Amino acid sequence: MNDPNRFAAVTLLLVLSLIWGTSFILIKQGLKVFSPDEVGALRVAAAFLFLMPVAFTRVREIQPKEYWKLFVSGMLAVFIPAFLFATAQTHLSSSVAGIINTLSPVWTVIIGAAFFSQRFRGGAILGIVISFIGCIVLAVVRDEGTLGGFNAWALLIVLACACYGLNLNFIKFKVIGLDPMTLISVSLLFIAPLAYVYLFGFTGFTDKLLHVPGAWKAFMFIAILALMSTAVANLLFYKLLRIASPLFTSSVTYVMPVVSVMWGVIDGEVLLWGHFFGMALILGGVFLANQKK
Repeated sequence: MNDPNRFAAVTLLLVLSLIWGTSFILIKQGLKVFSPDEVGALRVAAAFLFLMPVAFTRVREIQPKEYWKLFVSGMLAVFIPAFLFATAQTHLSSSVAGIINTLSPVWTVIIGAAFFSQRFRGGAILGIVISFIGCIVLAVVRDEGTLGGFNAWALLIVLACACYGLNLNFIKFKVIGLDPMTLISVSLLFIAPLAYVYLFGFTGFTDKLLHVPGAWKAFMFIAILALMSTAVANLLFYKLLRIASPLFTSSVTYVMPVVSVMWGVIDGEVLLWGHFFGMALILGGVFLANQKK
């Protein structure tokens, strides 16, 4: 990157870290009233509403043969992770969810090497192993600070990170020539119908809005999540991806856990030695895995 691009990339990286680091506490607030599938569907549906006017304009700029690529990207970057994170956070604190999310760059390395001919130093393998050990540590730390049985709900976030890593490589190498606003708005256009069908056909969220105390407050948290963490953040993410490598772009996860932990502590969550040890292992492994040959 040249100097102007480097400054822009670092700025975007920090802004993204702040936005996405806040998303976990917003999910937690939404889950106080709504079920995880309702939170996921509402997040996608609301994000589309914010970008709907743009989406209907930009879709005309795209060749029909490219539609499936943007649908796939929307599923990997927004739809599937929205449900996975909300479900996982019914059994994980927002702080721990934010920490495990730092595995995204590791999956970028694995998928880039396996499917997109990216080459990395041998130290990347060590970094991958260390990161996953850190994830295991986080999954077995109990509330009292001891080690117990494996919390399988953490695997949902690991899977969401794999979706992010696949999408990052897919966009970088398979979706060429589309500007960031077109990418995110049209991707949401293609996946939003699934969210609306599910929301109105299979959930009772409207009844909750009308009859459950605190429902509108929880809904507002989800609306903020949709606007900032889905619509705006993905737009900035694609802008960053256009001027930086997939690995640099995925490094947004270095700062993100600091933000998520901060919000978790403010909300009364307690982090123990095992959580910090697991986070240190993951971040150390991510650093090693990011060393491109």
